[in-house]
Amino acid sequence: MWGLIRQEVGARGLSALVSGSYVQSLRPVAATRRHYSSATKEMTVRDALNSALDEEMAADPNVFIMGEEVGEYQGAYKISKGLLDKYGPERVVDTPITEAGFAGIGVGSAYHGLRPVIEFMTFNFSMQAIDHIINSAAKSNYMSAGQINVPIVFRGPNGPAAGVGAQHSQCYGAWYGSVPGLKVLVPYSSEDARGLLKAAIRDPDPVVFLENELLYGESFPISAEALDSSFCLPIGKAKIEREGTDITITAFSKMVGYALKAAEILEKEGISAEIINLRSIRPLDRATINASVRKTNRLVTVEEGFPQHGVGAEICASVVEDSFAYLDAPVERIAGADVPTPYAANLERSAFPQIEDIVRAAKRVCYRSVPMAATA
Repeated sequence: MWGLIRQEVGARGLSALVSGSYVQSLRPVAATRRHYSSATKEMTVRDALNSALDEEMAADPNVFIMGEEVGEYQGAYKISKGLLDKYGPERVVDTPITEAGFAGIGVGSAYHGLRPVIEFMTFNFSMQAIDHIINSAAKSNYMSAGQINVPIVFRGPNGPAAGVGAQHSQCYGAWYGSVPGLKVLVPYSSEDARGLLKAAIRDPDPVVFLENELLYGESFPISAEALDSSFCLPIGKAKIEREGTDITITAFSKMVGYALKAAEILEKEGISAEIINLRSIRPLDRATINASVRKTNRLVTVEEGFPQHGVGAEICASVVEDSFAYLDAPVERIAGADVPTPYAANLERSAFPQIEDIVRAAKRVCYRSVPMAATA
């Protein structure tokens, strides 16, 4: 691989992709928690991702995008809309349908100081490239004794959409979250999308950036601070979306919205739920989770991935290890069904968590549910 990369760089010259200084120093990420208190407008998640890419490409000539249909077609989900016209085909690179090929090219370019953003049309297709993600990207810094950094972002939609079947619906949060050397981010809102994608691009290590197709068109309040080009969110820090006193509910990506709606229903029944938006699966913000559980004494985890060896299982283990004495009830895990995703709409709905599932689990943990025998 090294020989091929040297030949390519030598033939084309770094100036083909790089102008100005070779590697810009990383801008420090903000260490403070962001809120919507100064929100003045709304923005879709799609526009948030697009604006983050645009600003990072403008700020750093080493940043480029590569993937299927990212250029001429403006992106399969229009995340890269307008970027080809603005930055040209050498920085917005359309590829054949060969995930292993363009992921490997991306890793090789990151070895040489560029900052590729690799788009998978769905993370289900990242299985074609998993050797490069794990063995080439995640392990190189360790195996080189810190001599090689791999500043690359792998991004695209993850988890179920609607009616796309088992091979396009899997959540890979737990898969990539188990790998040392990777950072795994899971945005929910537009502010998450902008701040976390900027942090991912600026980071010196490989980042897996798991989006959700059904959130692309959703609009969220966004603060003036988050619209600033210097805005960045810290990797590894969760956000308390809603404070509560009776129960902690953790969620990520689309499930954060479901948890917030469940909290509104629970509030009407006298249960105060604290909702934690994980934002980052690896590193996991164990401190925020455990602090919340020590306050509420109860925990429900929510995810769309499979239940066995899932993100919720890791959260449960952390709480049992660090805060077991504070629990007043068993932990509940809400996850996808332990089956490949069905295609039929009614079965598909049954295979993934719904708002009512979260409400029922919270009631059980708070000992507020009606026993089955009482309803017979």
